[in-house]
Amino acid sequence: QVQLVESGGGAALLGGSVTLSCTAAGFNLRSSPMGWIRRHPGEAMSWVADIAASGATSDLDASVKGRATISRDNAKNTLHLQINNLKPEDTAVYFCATKTTRRPPQWCSRGGRYCYTDWGQGTQVTVS
Repeated sequence: QVQLVESGGGAALLGGSVTLSCTAAGFNLRSSPMGWIRRHPGEAMSWVADIAASGATSDLDASVKGRATISRDNAKNTLHLQINNLKPEDTAVYFCATKTTRRPPQWCSRGGRYCYTDWGQGTQVTVS
């Protein structure tokens, strides 16, 4: 069973930084792309960042490009997202997500470029 547990959320200062972490278990992490998606209050989920299974390539949504870094440590089964220069619009619940081969994608980014089969319970980030 895929298990994704996010941590690192909470209250954050406007202009400050936050580092979110995700611990993964129950699947072959080394073969699975991973990403972060978020849900603003009252809105649907939106894609934030993605990183290849090897970690060699990554991509960021325009809303965080230049302010965020996604990274992974396959040896430790962890995924991270650091966002700097926090803005009010970064307030959201952040979900760690992965795409495995166990089932069809359950959620895709707008345009379908990034799709995921599983995600965690999320961690709240509130910027003020």
